Amino acid sequence: MANSLTRRRLLEWTSVVLAGWLVACDQGSRSADNRTKRSQTLDLSSPAFEPEAFIPVEFTCDGADHSPALSWSAPPEGTQSFTLILDDPDAPNGTFTHWVLYDLPPDSQSLPTAIPAQPFLTTGGVQGKNDFGQYGYRGPCPPRSSSLENTSEENQGNQANPTNSTHRYCFRLYALDTVLDLPPGVTSTEVRTALKDHILAEAELMGRYKRQS
Repeated sequence: MANSLTRRRLLEWTSVVLAGWLVACDQGSRSADNRTKRSQTLDLSSPAFEPEAFIPVEFTCDGADHSPALSWSAPPEGTQSFTLILDDPDAPNGTFTHWVLYDLPPDSQSLPTAIPAQPFLTTGGVQGKNDFGQYGYRGPCPPRSSSLENTSEENQGNQANPTNSTHRYCFRLYALDTVLDLPPGVTSTEVRTALKDHILAEAELMGRYKRQS
């Protein structure tokens, strides 16, 4: 009887932990963003992977490190620009930003694959710097299983974090009622501060990635 009760409690605890991990993206990192002016819907998707599925190697540091193609639904009325931010909420030292794009044209509804790492997009839009300190997209690059191979910048400075784990990668698209008019190369923190009172709608697409040993 005691053993059965212990097993049941263990299963309940495991279910709670797993349910928390399966939440699409870290809610704490959303709190500063979640000030929408209206309740509008916006959908974000990629032909490269399904929501919550694993991101193909081509779009990671183990492959070509191309940015994936993205598309979204028609924006709400009054949209003046879009902002896109890609975060890893599971990085050992806290949320790690892989991509910052802002002032995308209001009539745009897609991004092609393999956007160059340069300050300005030829189709309109500006790129900030990711947490690698570089312009443009840098793909998923979580720690490997061996600490001797663990050179991922996402894990530098914190070898205590469990390695060989699956990380979530959260693409967030914001429809804004303004053009941010920020210079190229700003950080995700600066972009989030600028957009927080101008969100008409937002969408999220989460993918996963785990590096091989």
